[in-house]
Formats: sequence, C-alpha cells, structure tokens
Amino acid sequence: MNTYNNDNIKNKVREDYSKVALLNTLDSSSGCCGSPILVNSELSLNMGYKNSDLKAVPDGSNMGLGCGNPQAIASIKSGEYVLDLGSGGGFDSFLASPQAGESGKVIGVDMTPEMVSKARSNAEKSGFSNVEFRLGEIEYLPVADNSIDVIISNCVINLSPDKQQVFNEAFRVLKSGGRLAISDVVAFAKFPDEVRSNLTLYSSCISGAEEIDKLEQIIRNSGFENIEIKPKDESKKFMKEWAPGTNLTDFVVSATIEAVKP
Repeated sequence: MNTYNNDNIKNKVREDYSKVALLNTLDSSSGCCGSPILVNSELSLNMGYKNSDLKAVPDGSNMGLGCGNPQAIASIKSGEYVLDLGSGGGFDSFLASPQAGESGKVIGVDMTPEMVSKARSNAEKSGFSNVEFRLGEIEYLPVADNSIDVIISNCVINLSPDKQQVFNEAFRVLKSGGRLAISDVVAFAKFPDEVRSNLTLYSSCISGAEEIDKLEQIIRNSGFENIEIKPKDESKKFMKEWAPGTNLTDFVVSATIEAVKP
C-alpha cells in the first residue's frame, strides 16, 4: 500500500467497523466486508456455520462479518485457552466458549471500542462467564506470553497493514504446541494499483489481502511450522456480494490458515 500509511489504514478500518457496531448490522455504505443484500444469518450459513450455531449465541453477536468458519478447524478442547483476533460482537468467541468449558477461557481482542462494548454486553446478558473481551490491536496483543492454546480469527488479519507483526504476536502468546485456526481472505493474483490503493476496499477485506506465497513466508518467518493455507473456491459465491459490480473474485478468495508453534 503506497498511498496511505499504517495509521491511515487503521483509522479507516476502526471508523468503518465502529459504524457497523453502532448500526448493529451491515450497511452498504460502511465499506465493511459482508454483503449488503444477505441478512447475517444467511451470510453465516453460506460461510459454513449451522443453524444450531446461530441459535447458541447472544442476539446481536452475529454481525455477518466473516469469510469462513474457523470453528470447523480449531478442534477446541475442554480446558484450553482460546484467543479470538478481531472478535467483533463476539460471535466466534461465544461459539468457542462451551468447547473450552469451565476450566478453559476465551479471550476476544478488538481495536474498536464500540465492538468491545457490544461484545461485553452480550456476554453479561447471556451469562458467558468464561469469555472476556479486551480492547487492543492485534499487532500488539494485550495477552501474556505463552498463555494461549489456540488462536482463531475470522476475516480480520487481512485488515492489518503489518501482518508480520500480527503473526509475531500470535507466536509470542501461544504455548509450545499451540496452533492457529484462521479463516481469512487471500490473494491469488496481483491487484491492479487502483484496487491496492483504495482505502474503502481495504476496509471491505479486499485490497489488504496478501498473496498466498508471501503470506506463508510471513507465517514461517514468525517461527510457525506445519503451515497449511487452503483456498475455498466456494467462497467466491458470497464474496461477489462484497463489492457488487467489481471483479474482485478474479483476485481474492477465502482460505483456511493453520499452523503450529513448535
């Protein structure tokens, strides 16, 4: 991204997702990833969640912000400590809660105060005692070293202008043997300059997507092993609605990203 610095990007992303939190829904003018046409439940079902998942979370926590289902690859066990990067309204954190159980814990981190307030309110109203939400940037996690068993994230890391720092931090907070279970947008072709430099498309989870080979190298540079990045071609069906009238699916696709800290 040549036209804007990191602060420009973060401020734009924070502003747009604050709007989503306050509106309690997606809005086509907000510039955030998701379809302005489909309702949140439809979006989540298209991403691989089940109706039972949608019924298990507090009202208002499913905001349709995502590009996949990290729960499907996380294999969370009772007693594990789970970290949700970019937790939003708390949807994936709340789904992880019963899997972690009373002896485990789920920590959601989000840089948007309005999202953190919404998630905390959802947790309190619905009695999720093993879930907490912290305000912070995923590049500088408010989490102790070697304290987390599994990191989940849903369509958030692409929004960071410093992905190397994100994975460095993920490596720091994971225990030895800890793992990544991430759904995110990746690029499989080079963007035109006008796409890469478009701040609105950055907030829409498009122009910040990293090319697969480069992303794998970033993750490896952080120290991770057993790295697997698996594009999901079926995701193009719902991603076409993120920026109607564009050919974004010629460049990006949703993928699952897994890796282990040795």
